[in-house]
Amino acid sequence: MTITVNGEDLDVGVDESVTDVVSRLGLPDRGIAVAVDGAVVPRGRWSSHTMTSGAVVEIVTAVQGG
Repeated sequence: MTITVNGEDLDVGVDESVTDVVSRLGLPDRGIAVAVDGAVVPRGRWSSHTMTSGAVVEIVTAVQGG
């Protein structure tokens, strides 16, 4: 099935979790926030929150600066 991650289509398997998507993209599991269909998914729920076909995922990275 296909989801959209930060504006780009990504094919994922059935029952892939937020953790799976973050790992597939090679992103760290710290210093990022993930929203699925406009709702932030708390880090503690990443492994249990599975993707649905057509889901829109936004992943943002915290940056330090001022």
